[in-house]
Amino acid sequence: MAFVQLAEGELHYQLEGPEGAPVLVLSNSLGTDLHMWDIQIPAFTEHFRVLRYDTRGHGKSLVTEGPYSIEQLGRDVIALLDALGIQRAHFCGLSMGGLIGQWLGIHASERLQRLVVCNTAAKIGTPDTWNSRIEMVLRDGSAAMVALRDASIARWFTADFAAANPHQAKQITDMLAATSPKGYAANCGAVRDADFREQLSLIKVPTLVIAGTEDAVTPPAGSHFIQSHVRGAEYAEFYAAHLSNVQADAAFSDRVIKFLLAR
Repeated sequence: MAFVQLAEGELHYQLEGPEGAPVLVLSNSLGTDLHMWDIQIPAFTEHFRVLRYDTRGHGKSLVTEGPYSIEQLGRDVIALLDALGIQRAHFCGLSMGGLIGQWLGIHASERLQRLVVCNTAAKIGTPDTWNSRIEMVLRDGSAAMVALRDASIARWFTADFAAANPHQAKQITDMLAATSPKGYAANCGAVRDADFREQLSLIKVPTLVIAGTEDAVTPPAGSHFIQSHVRGAEYAEFYAAHLSNVQADAAFSDRVIKFLLAR
């Protein structure tokens, strides 16, 4: 296992793929860890040096006092790049990872080559929704994480995919039950407070926006909004719920690779 030392603790990461290849950073969704990208690694490492990490509060990374902010999580990415001597990289983030990508595109574009934001929006949900979830998780701890895991199958995957791939769906949703309640609640605060609707036009790097047709968490309308406000942004949509990278699998990977390799 590899870790980068931040001021407050360690950030867990994995670096795979050919040395000298362009670096592609993968950023996980709320309630998962870097293994949510496992299905993409064989295809991505054919072309890229893939750097994936557990967002603060998730997996094996540090858990600090919350609430967090997307700026804080974005600066963690910059610290990771700095520690590994990586000046510029492609970035692909899903859901909360897509919010981190938007922040990087707005505030640290000099560190990015190309940007992919998936199953996300410039603003996700309402404060009331996030506050009630934070309250439940901090009150009920691990029991709340198990309840969220059980409810997440319907949010993260379409019913037909979950029925046809129960083992794969369980592997992903089990990540949620294993997430630190304190870390999860702190990240909920980051998502709650993020709103990039007035800043998207500041993103100047080539951008691809990916949506899932059946995504009730971040519906395609939010992805269309991002595309329409980022000059020249491309758009792709797959039959999927919230975790389109898992459900669309090879089609998702192929579309991302095609975009990142474009001249």
